[in-house]
Amino acid sequence: MEPDRLLSIGKVVGVHGLRGALKVASHAESPDTFAAGRTLILRGPGANEEARRERSCTIEWVQPHQRGLLIGLEGVAGRTAAESLVGAQFYIRRSELPPPEEGAYYWADLIGLTVVGAGDKRLGRLTAILPTGSNDVYVVGGDGEEILVPALESVVIDIDLTARTMRVDLPEGL
Repeated sequence: MEPDRLLSIGKVVGVHGLRGALKVASHAESPDTFAAGRTLILRGPGANEEARRERSCTIEWVQPHQRGLLIGLEGVAGRTAAESLVGAQFYIRRSELPPPEEGAYYWADLIGLTVVGAGDKRLGRLTAILPTGSNDVYVVGGDGEEILVPALESVVIDIDLTARTMRVDLPEGL
């Protein structure tokens, strides 16, 4: 876990109104990640180097909107300025996130772990996490195939972030 590693926490998916409000699809579990006064990193989507550069931005205000958020940023006044940010990604430094609760992990810390099964057989690397209604599902890729592993205490035996491994006991049929 690199503390200065940047984690994507949301994307500008549109604009709202004439005053420069951004529609944001949040990847963050907690809406507090986008609290007013917080400074985040924004990487633009633009067609040239200047538009794509990374820059700090401070949130002036935030409010829930449909399945996302409406956000006002300092220095973004007007629809034209907001439209230039559509497609941009919000990032936060890993070190700025609160520590996860006991037994919980940030997805970014799990992606890339080596997954091993019974008899220390290497199953592959955790490549993605799929949220479902009841529990997450880990996508493990290796040897040209994918294995879907339910994120259940009965299946995931141990996670060692230092060794970058996840030990699993797969149910019959997986």
